Amino acid sequence: MEASQFKSDQYVRFCPGCGDHAICAALQKAMAQIGVPTYETVVISGIGCSSRMPHYLNTYGFNTIHGRGGAVATGVKTSHPELTVWQMSGDGDCLAIGGNHFIHEIRRNVDLNICLFNNRIYGLTKGQYSPTSPKGFVSKSSPFGTVERPFIPAELVMGARGTFFARTLDVDMPTTVDCMVKAQQHKGASVIECLVNCVIFNNGTHAWIADRETRADRSIVLRHGEKMIFGKNNDKGLALDYSQGLMPRLIVVPADDPRVLTHDATTADPTLHRMLALMGQDMVTDVHNAEVPSELPIALGVIRNVEAETYDQAVSAQINEVREKSKAQTFDQLTATLEQWDM
Repeated sequence: MEASQFKSDQYVRFCPGCGDHAICAALQKAMAQIGVPTYETVVISGIGCSSRMPHYLNTYGFNTIHGRGGAVATGVKTSHPELTVWQMSGDGDCLAIGGNHFIHEIRRNVDLNICLFNNRIYGLTKGQYSPTSPKGFVSKSSPFGTVERPFIPAELVMGARGTFFARTLDVDMPTTVDCMVKAQQHKGASVIECLVNCVIFNNGTHAWIADRETRADRSIVLRHGEKMIFGKNNDKGLALDYSQGLMPRLIVVPADDPRVLTHDATTADPTLHRMLALMGQDMVTDVHNAEVPSELPIALGVIRNVEAETYDQAVSAQINEVREKSKAQTFDQLTATLEQWDM
């Protein structure tokens, strides 16, 4: 299949320079690689810049109300498990008003592909701070700097017992497409945190890793079964250090150090996955930390990918089990077995 088959006839209304353009193009490429027909694909969204995505994809789609994309996506997948369901949501739509739905679709492990666009700002409503804006961030709704500590999406996913988490960058098309394809292959709630730039209200929010000159030294693309090596010259690696007490910590070592870790995305224990996902996050949780680059790189690619029963599978199995045991096979037969009285 070709990516052009998944492009709608609608004019794309993202601002020029918006990172959402790249994610939209990557999703169209990923859908073509996946090969699920357009008529078996559904894209659900809430409200926000990223939530315009259903309009730009030649699939079934539903632009729902603010924060409720997860609830509708859960209903679509549960009632029609044969469909491939994608959910598009921003950091405000997904983690603020939609936060409750988000953690429960992850906890239930509904077989959805969730793209979480994180530009650390409310863009559609013109520049208010969001649940992922760093502490001290100055915006229209926090003129003296927000005093709140932000959510780290990866930490939220791990805490909700998530089975799949990936992170990608809008300017890294190959990694973005790969994460989307692997999200579809995973059975369960797949969360992809897409780090995107808001050129109007939060320009350069991910510049410290998006810049070509520094990206190789400040980020690492994790690949299952491969050594955790990064750097412009592939001369750095990640290892565990046990010298600080009972709790190990991740450190940077030379790439030829025998302690360099091999990435295992499929291990059930989330301890190391969480450590990897939190690398570099001290730079994005407080505006004052952004001036001092972290020694540890931020992790991109598929960080966690473990198997578990999905909610939609369990519901379907339960319905079939009840049907097999029930004498009533139609609605009329069911009502005939219930207590009735005349008014």
